[in-house]
Amino acid sequence: MLSVRNCSILRDGKPLLESISFNAVPGEVVTLMGPSGAGKSTFLNWMIGDLLPPFSASGTLLLNQRSLEMLPVEDRRIGILFQDALLLPHLNVGQNLLMAVPANIKGRSSRQRLVAEVLGNAGLANCERRDPATLSGGERARISVLRALLAEPEALLLDEPFSRLDLPLRQSFREFVWQKTNQLGLPVVLVTHDAQDIPDRSQVIQL
Repeated sequence: MLSVRNCSILRDGKPLLESISFNAVPGEVVTLMGPSGAGKSTFLNWMIGDLLPPFSASGTLLLNQRSLEMLPVEDRRIGILFQDALLLPHLNVGQNLLMAVPANIKGRSSRQRLVAEVLGNAGLANCERRDPATLSGGERARISVLRALLAEPEALLLDEPFSRLDLPLRQSFREFVWQKTNQLGLPVVLVTHDAQDIPDRSQVIQL
């Protein structure tokens, strides 16, 4: 379970967000909504451990009963997806995914087999050797999800990942994301401006 307790964020010493608290159980999506500048993305930065000046924060963040506030980004086991896929342009799709494979999976062939299996299961078996620049927007988006999940996070944050896609792709990509996170039983925090992005039975917090 992902738990936030009494998170308050200041910008230059002035309140931006005050006393945010929620629990997200495995498979649940908590949605944060609010106008631009309300602090939604800043809140996600606090959760992943990447809050920079002029912001400061207080509060408690727990993931599966582990306190995260003092841990560096790489030790928090929280994945994040942004508006842009952010695939590395000098690597092919398979190489981008290999970078996310956990270190406990040893041997190049084992790691490559895992990447091939993940792509195949997502209907992207023909993409492994492709240049990211040749992918469609929907393909890039799906591969960004696979990369985040390959790292075996214990929770996933979504910073408006649907907003750059046109309407037909947006709907299919939403379904892809909810299917994958449900399969893995991940607690999810979604930031969005669009009420259509919110899945059924999501807890919604207005900022």
